[in-house]
Amino acid sequence: MINSYAGLDDSEVAIAAARTGADVVRGMYGRPLSRIDKGAGDFATAADVAAEKAILEVIRAARPDDAVLGEEGGRQGAAAAGREWLVDPLCGTLNYAVGNMLVAVNVALRDGAAAVADPFSGEVFCTDGETAWMRHEGADVPLTPTSATRLVDVNLDPPFPGAPGFRAVEMLADPRFIEGFRPRVVSTTLALAWVAAGRRAAYITDGGDLSGSVHFAAGIAVCRAAGCVVTGIDGGPVGQEGRGLVVAADAGTHDLLMSMIRP
Repeated sequence: MINSYAGLDDSEVAIAAARTGADVVRGMYGRPLSRIDKGAGDFATAADVAAEKAILEVIRAARPDDAVLGEEGGRQGAAAAGREWLVDPLCGTLNYAVGNMLVAVNVALRDGAAAVADPFSGEVFCTDGETAWMRHEGADVPLTPTSATRLVDVNLDPPFPGAPGFRAVEMLADPRFIEGFRPRVVSTTLALAWVAAGRRAAYITDGGDLSGSVHFAAGIAVCRAAGCVVTGIDGGPVGQEGRGLVVAADAGTHDLLMSMIRP
């Protein structure tokens, strides 16, 4: 059964891997789970580790020559591998650990296909690197961003490397934000995929270079393919020269948010 993964294209590998991880996350939900302390208040659970192991088994079966960078296991595979998969087996560990179902499983081929799976809704947000769609109950639906909800998801988790130039909590008090938007804090990159799906008008987070982050790579890829506007909080391209992330459903929403972030 596992050998059948070898016949899949990259987007189907990403989907299969994300779904496999999501099955583990869903199956272990609600159980007492051991925790692995990472320091600074961060931790992983046994579900993070088990989901990553299951995801890696799919990728190894499908693409044995590729390298993998996992949130829990680090980089594995040949040092000279020309391709690398980025895996976040359980984004939203704190949510999950306290019984909150707002979590995601992220799998992305660097500069290629990607998938973000919601373990509890069964939805998978996907891209082949060019187009973006959601797969649910056997049907594929194109992702169409829209700012109609006016809901903006803002990551308020520390650290705050953009301070004092940018503080998310100060932006939320801006009269223009209050007039035009309503804040949400999902605390998982599932919200990033929701921008691509039209369920959020935008997503904002501080941070460093997030382009190669196991947490953000899949969501960024899906949003770009869906046609969202994707930049750093400085308005420049996401990458080594950028910082943080602003993803908006359209240019008008992006421009308005940037006027609050970088007045």
